Amino acid sequence: MSDQLADETVAFTLPNGAALTLPPHATGADAAAAIGAGLARAALAVKVDGITLDLARELPTDGERRIEIITEKSGAEALELIRHDTAHVLATAMLELHPGVKISIGPAIENGFYYDFDFPDGVSLSDADFPAIEARMREHVRADERFVREDVSVEAALERFRAEQQPYKVELIEDLVRNAPVDAPVTSVSLYTNGPFTDLCRGPHAPSTKRIKAFKLQSVAGAYWRGDSARKMLTRVYGTAFLSQAELEEHLERLERARANDHRRLGPQLGMFQFSEVSPGAAFWMPGGTAVFNELVRLSREMGAARGYLEVKTPQVFDSHLWKTSGHWDKYRENMFVTEYEEREMALKPMNCPGHCQLYAMAPHSYRDLPLRLWEPGLLHRREASGTLHGLLRVRHFAQDDSHIFCTEEQIQAEVAGVLAFAADTYGLFGLDVHYELSTRPEVRIGSDELWDRSEAALAAALDSLGLPYVVNAGDGAFYGPKIDIHMTDSLGRSWQLGTCQLDYNFPERFDLTYIGADNAEHRPVMLHRALMGSYERFIGILLEHFSGELPLWLAPRQVTVLPISERHAAYAAEVLQRLAASGLRADVDSRDEKVGRKVRDAELAKVPYMLVVGDREAAERQVGVRVHGGGDLGAESLDGFIERVLARVRERDLLREGTA
Repeated sequence: MSDQLADETVAFTLPNGAALTLPPHATGADAAAAIGAGLARAALAVKVDGITLDLARELPTDGERRIEIITEKSGAEALELIRHDTAHVLATAMLELHPGVKISIGPAIENGFYYDFDFPDGVSLSDADFPAIEARMREHVRADERFVREDVSVEAALERFRAEQQPYKVELIEDLVRNAPVDAPVTSVSLYTNGPFTDLCRGPHAPSTKRIKAFKLQSVAGAYWRGDSARKMLTRVYGTAFLSQAELEEHLERLERARANDHRRLGPQLGMFQFSEVSPGAAFWMPGGTAVFNELVRLSREMGAARGYLEVKTPQVFDSHLWKTSGHWDKYRENMFVTEYEEREMALKPMNCPGHCQLYAMAPHSYRDLPLRLWEPGLLHRREASGTLHGLLRVRHFAQDDSHIFCTEEQIQAEVAGVLAFAADTYGLFGLDVHYELSTRPEVRIGSDELWDRSEAALAAALDSLGLPYVVNAGDGAFYGPKIDIHMTDSLGRSWQLGTCQLDYNFPERFDLTYIGADNAEHRPVMLHRALMGSYERFIGILLEHFSGELPLWLAPRQVTVLPISERHAAYAAEVLQRLAASGLRADVDSRDEKVGRKVRDAELAKVPYMLVVGDREAAERQVGVRVHGGGDLGAESLDGFIERVLARVRERDLLREGTA
């Protein structure tokens, strides 16, 4: 290549490391065409040095010039483009169907998109309007309207949107100008036009509306403008879009399953819990739900005791001095229930760690006492906003399987490894596959960088020593230390955080905690914060949705229900119930004057693992007719044999239903 030719071309690097040479002022579309005609047809956008751009935009030539063409095979990046495109098409249709509507913002979000609208007085929107809106949207998709970007001056954009009577766009532009740094003023903005619609937008977008393959509007909600409750309530329309109709239908099917499995529906249906406005954000646990709750606490207690954990109890209310020492008073006070008594500021505890530090400080400790593993199924209260409450998954009143381990620096790796092994054993009982995330120092934190360096290195070393794969979640650590978070993916493909293990040099320093070492001198312990189920409430909510309400036998709120065929079998049914209860099984009798088929059907709906049908023959032979949930009739057997067999399954904490592999 001659020097003159080199001066007239620009070299880019493809994902496979190969070089791509393009003429000056080349666009993303030029780059795709230079690679191949098929790629040019499939291209949605281009990414240069990690920044995604429209295909029509000129490629930047500074930086490393790493280039990648985004196509439908690009996964999440392609979905985000298509969903953003669809939000613009929704706004296009809405402006045509409802002249005078004011539009605000319409971004792509994790599972779809939304657009916020301000309708004229007297106009309201509901799900019933979706078919007409979708039909108009499909017209614009079929029209194959190009997304055309235009960079215009701030003055021109303001003039345009004022003329169109779109005040929300005007406010957005004015805020961009007002909030820009002095050394980088905003003088122009980008507009995107598709068909008759022009929007204020940073982009990027796919080449045209025809790239939208499958979409559906899903719900309507209220949303304050700019998230400010003092501003106007807008109408938010949610939707989703996918790269194929099959993917959309699969997604909608998952959503339908999620609705059917919603723990807020299953809990009352199974007689486990209810919520009431007399105490918002706090569950009322019924006998069945209380049994499940207690089983999980018993599991924590049993497994913890075998691993050297000591159970403790600490107060519910503490003087503000404790929270000021821990740092929570400054960082977390708005989430605490605060009161005053006898001229002292007090607060309900939102977490157990400061109380456990206080407990540790109440007695002298030697290196021989360490590690000291304290555990408390502590009752906690947090001031969560009403709009964030969500069944058992986000509450104000809850209990955690909370532990704090005080150890020497030399014991950190072994203790973290012990916590992770404990976690694996716990989740294994539920058949949960987990993955690990190392969350590092946040921007707002306490403690020196040196302490954070040591803390993060220690947690990484523990994960590496066990050969556990993990990802780094930069900046998501607690304000007092880094942490290992443990996540699982449920039966619907949703990710949940379950447990955490947090390393903390700061609290021992703040509370002046010490131990006497082998050298007879004072030393500072290190503290591990550990929870495996998180809150018992949230864990139960996750399990209910993961198992579709069909909890494992040992955890089921009702393990057995006795079904007398007629009233004359009530006495034997009562005798069977007494034997079941005496053995420790959770059981009841369906004594309604209903046919046994109806009773069986209702027990199936209630997801009771075992149904025992009793009639003349069973009473005469001291037997029970055994049915298993989802498995049908197992035949008759002696009551003693049934109890012995089921108790063995309960003791083993058997995960599977009887008759399943």
